Amino acid sequence: MDVNQALALLQQHASKKNKDGMQRFGIDVTNALGVSVTDTRKVAKQIGKNHALAMQLWHTGIHEARLLAGMIADPEKFTSKMMDAWIKEFTSWDLVDQSCLNLFHKTSYAYEKVFVYAKKIRDFEKRTAFALMACFAWHKNIPEKKIIAFFPVIKASATDERNFVKKAVNWALRQIGKSSPALNKQAIQTAKEILKINNKTAQWIAKDALKELESNAVQKRLKK
Repeated sequence: MDVNQALALLQQHASKKNKDGMQRFGIDVTNALGVSVTDTRKVAKQIGKNHALAMQLWHTGIHEARLLAGMIADPEKFTSKMMDAWIKEFTSWDLVDQSCLNLFHKTSYAYEKVFVYAKKIRDFEKRTAFALMACFAWHKNIPEKKIIAFFPVIKASATDERNFVKKAVNWALRQIGKSSPALNKQAIQTAKEILKINNKTAQWIAKDALKELESNAVQKRLKK
């Protein structure tokens, strides 16, 4: 399958309704077709892993083509330099999150990238660090002792007021805290430390995380 055929498959699922919905959720639709993530996954399933095609799709600059690229790329062929290049071109939060979920966290070097990307200035590049943290916690594909090292990074970024960053910091803290009883205790402790910071964003991150992490539903599930 070539890039034009892949784009044609995506176009079959495109609609103005989808595009309008994407825009309402804060997604940059400048170069979007209007294809849902669910339908993009269907196309990815039709194509299967195809790393060369993934690279071609990324270079089209089309939003859904880039989402599809992350779904069909081969993590073993996706290099550190490629990841660095991709994050510089992120224009929407969903592209960050889906790339981390479908591709980035599966690479052998992604853990180290967390600490590098957390120091980035641009919001979507920085968001990548915390989306990766959440993906690691969700998939449990690294040891807990490595995840513990994320807490100081989360605390250090708790005062970043930018919407797409603060929500990712909060997401990472909550996701880590829901992954095991031990990490739950440490996430709660970190949230309480953040709560002491005299900053509106830090206060929101901490209170929202504590509300979920200390909830009966989460505590009951973790005890099982």
